[in-house]
Amino acid sequence: MSTVPTTTLNNGVAMPQLGFGVWQVPDDAAEATVRTALDAGYRSIDTAAVYGNEEGTGKALAGSGIPREELFVTTKLWNSDQGYDATLRAYDDSLRRLGLDHVDLYLIHWPAPAQDLFVESWRALEKIYADGRARAIGVSNFHPSHLQRLLDEGSVAPAVNQIELHPDFAQADLRAFHAAHGIATEAWSPLGQGKGLLDEPVLRELGEKNGATPAQVVLRWHLQLGNVVIPKSVTPARIRENIDVFGFELDDADMTTLAGLDAGNRIGSNPDDVN
Repeated sequence: MSTVPTTTLNNGVAMPQLGFGVWQVPDDAAEATVRTALDAGYRSIDTAAVYGNEEGTGKALAGSGIPREELFVTTKLWNSDQGYDATLRAYDDSLRRLGLDHVDLYLIHWPAPAQDLFVESWRALEKIYADGRARAIGVSNFHPSHLQRLLDEGSVAPAVNQIELHPDFAQADLRAFHAAHGIATEAWSPLGQGKGLLDEPVLRELGEKNGATPAQVVLRWHLQLGNVVIPKSVTPARIRENIDVFGFELDDADMTTLAGLDAGNRIGSNPDDVN
């Protein structure tokens, strides 16, 4: 069994606080990469229809020998499949590719506000959840205004919002909205996609102080903030390094120093612009 701590979602489901993301992993490499992650102790695997690697991910899960109840599998609805009936079909297609009869968490990948279908799509997720075909449902890349519409017009509050989040883009206001409404914050690109964040001198200093790498310092920051985090790597040594973050703790001064890195620099797209 993995020793990763869990976060209890708003419906009582326990989700590992640290998982493994497979964005940009080709399908033919996904099986080996996910097997490496599972062997390293990860039990939460995050994929999406648009990643094109659900089949390879599913093969790794099936071949791992790990009981299904010990795994936490997330996948996501792509923008072109939004709408009530289209969402139900897309979910069935994802299950078929994964080789599973349910996922633990199903997310709307982007609100795609120009389409204005995300509330309709959310009703389909609510049906999937009511039918017991997903253990939890949530969203990804939603602003507070998008979340508020689901809270006002839906019958189930999202369990998770998976968002771009790293020390250079800490999203304090959105995290506060989540906390006020019982929505778990999950961070994608938690290490800033290798675009300079890990070269920050302060991260090297904190790493030396805590006997950790800069990446481990950042992942520890996420965990201590209460974020769910899904670092991605295809390098076996880094896959193992990213889960080896439970043997040290950042002190208050470290956390304050890391808070000072927030420059509001978004790496990915603004959710209002993705359709």
